[in-house]
Amino acid sequence: MTSAIDLHGAPHVERYLETNGEDGFHWRNGTTILILFTTGRKSGEQRSHALIFREFEGAYLVVASKGGAPEPPAWFVNLSADPNVEVQIKGDRFKATARVATPAEKPAMWATMTEAWPDYDTYQTKTDREIPVVVLERA
Repeated sequence: MTSAIDLHGAPHVERYLETNGEDGFHWRNGTTILILFTTGRKSGEQRSHALIFREFEGAYLVVASKGGAPEPPAWFVNLSADPNVEVQIKGDRFKATARVATPAEKPAMWATMTEAWPDYDTYQTKTDREIPVVVLERA
């Protein structure tokens, strides 16, 4: 069986959910993963995504980088349309509200996230779009 460290996308989400994060919470380079559940803006169907996260002042941060692509990831477009999301961290699944970090908040939050995954700085150099930090607050 492949370790979740080698998984991406749907297989990572599936393994994480099957094991309540026992396999999949810890990922590459010491990062930790949460599962974000959004509602598809067109389909209305629930979508799930394994994302690197960090806790920050009682909230959880994720980065809508898509590796520095010119367009944002679909999950970000979905939560922009409907900020009512669900989050699972290990076996704890809860409702949350998603919002983009304000210009005043973003520098400290970005620093927290690039400490977790330094490639975010590289991703930002690849695109003209400002890569947002998303704040997930328990509902």
